[in-house]
Amino acid sequence: MKRGGSLVKAYCIKVPKRLGEKTIKIANRLNLLNKNLKVLRRGDWLLIPITGKPVKEKLDQLIEEINQFEILIQEFPEREGVARSLFDVLEDRLPPHLLAALPHSIDFIGDVAILEIPPELEDYKQLIGETMLQVFKRVRSVLAKSGAISGVYRLRDYELIAGSDNTETIHKEYGCRYYLDPRKVYFSPRLSYEHFRVASQVEEGETVLDMFAGIGPFSILIAKIHDNVTVYAIDINPNAIEYLKRNIRVNNVEGKVIPILGDAREIVESRLRRIADRVIMNLPEKAIEYVNTACLALNLSGGIIHYYEFARGVNAIGKARKRVVEAVKKAGRNVLAVLSERIVKEVAPLKWQIAIDLKVQ
Repeated sequence: MKRGGSLVKAYCIKVPKRLGEKTIKIANRLNLLNKNLKVLRRGDWLLIPITGKPVKEKLDQLIEEINQFEILIQEFPEREGVARSLFDVLEDRLPPHLLAALPHSIDFIGDVAILEIPPELEDYKQLIGETMLQVFKRVRSVLAKSGAISGVYRLRDYELIAGSDNTETIHKEYGCRYYLDPRKVYFSPRLSYEHFRVASQVEEGETVLDMFAGIGPFSILIAKIHDNVTVYAIDINPNAIEYLKRNIRVNNVEGKVIPILGDAREIVESRLRRIADRVIMNLPEKAIEYVNTACLALNLSGGIIHYYEFARGVNAIGKARKRVVEAVKKAGRNVLAVLSERIVKEVAPLKWQIAIDLKVQ
């Protein structure tokens, strides 16, 4: 974003006026909306300022939800009295050579902001945290990543660098409300579209198994948008199950989502054999190890598996597809069709989270 006089040059979404309110809500949900700049009207069109050129994942979500738009660069007037950006506030308070190292990727979970502080900015992390509170008025707590996601509960270590030590929050997504504490449970706001994409494919009357349900973003959305479904939601983390039970209540999907504490493999083998029309396997670190369990959960006529994996290097999707198809065969089933395959997000250089939807016989 470049400043020029009283105008700022920025990316924007150009949409017809009739889609303006919807687009603003979607851009805000995707953390794209640039709240420091004013929305412009141009005849029958609105120009909605955004924080930068959308990455493929967010562009796909816009395409999915808005049927007519363009991404343009336009000059916008600034809103008065609003801190423009993290960079703008800190440009006079950090050494110039460190400004380029400021975090560009920030996750907002409810009123909690999560960012990664590079080593060269370690001495300035409290300053960055306090500036986050100043720039993003809705943020109550700022957490810095201090380790990788690890362990059977898929948790990450965080350091509180500003704001309240109470990091329990309410995250809103596609009309659902989720209570959670990111220090106690796994949750990624970057999977928002994936939750919607899968939920939209479910058909009335289906029984769905969410093998690694967490606080319920797949399970609850499925139950919220469909009248006649049953979703078995399993997780091994007791905190996740407690939040899941709470989220089932606040989203009014009691009886449609059945929370189960335990290891998915043991639960399926003991209680849920041959019951599912659809299985969700959002455990990309280890999903390949549970393919036989997913096949055991599918009913005798077969069904759909939504499989997730971390894959590296050239032709990552092809490698992931080959692995899961072979695993299904080893489990005694056949893949009738690969319904879709996509990169969900990049998690490291040349490493991606892959989603593959399979029709299994």
